[in-house]
Amino acid sequence: MQKEPLRIDIISDVMCPWCIVGYRQLAQALDSTGTDHEIHWHPFELNPAMPPEGQDMIEHIAEKYGSTPEQSAQNRARLEALGDELDFKFGFADGFRMHNTFNTHQLLHWAEEQGRMHDLKQAFFAAHFTDGRNVSDVNVLADVAAEIGLDRAEALAVLKDQRFADTVREKEAFWQRQGIQGVPAVVFDRQHLVTGAQGVENYTNILHHLAKEEA
Repeated sequence: MQKEPLRIDIISDVMCPWCIVGYRQLAQALDSTGTDHEIHWHPFELNPAMPPEGQDMIEHIAEKYGSTPEQSAQNRARLEALGDELDFKFGFADGFRMHNTFNTHQLLHWAEEQGRMHDLKQAFFAAHFTDGRNVSDVNVLADVAAEIGLDRAEALAVLKDQRFADTVREKEAFWQRQGIQGVPAVVFDRQHLVTGAQGVENYTNILHHLAKEEA
């Protein structure tokens, strides 16, 4: 009897640099262990009250976490080094901004209906962190969708009529009720919760442990 693929639920936000770091680390562990798996992405907003114009990242980090400019610079350097290890470029240029991501989550839900959520999620991470594009702008979001082969006009229509707004809010509320207060949060096999970017070695150990449990 063939085993089912390992279900992996990832709760994350496009604004979260540790979400793309954690995913890339997990992906390396999955690849090295040859784990048969299926990934399901779920919405979380780090800054649901973020205004449409966004906010300068350094200013935002200082306000939210009390970080000094020096601490913020050290954190960015650490992320850039991790990105280099994981083949992901962080482009933290001067004026880099944080954005509201409610619309990105709606487009991701729309993409899921076409089997393209994972691809669009990766494209949004790159658009924001690598290219510094304004992902609060509906035209930019539609452009990114079109760049991976989705219908640009339909993407704009989805954002204009907000047809998935209630669905996204329900999904966000579900994970909040499960106790998820920060991201990345990864749930293996619907029962094992792991929070934060764990590193390739830790993810590998987790996968080995789950495989032994299954056996």
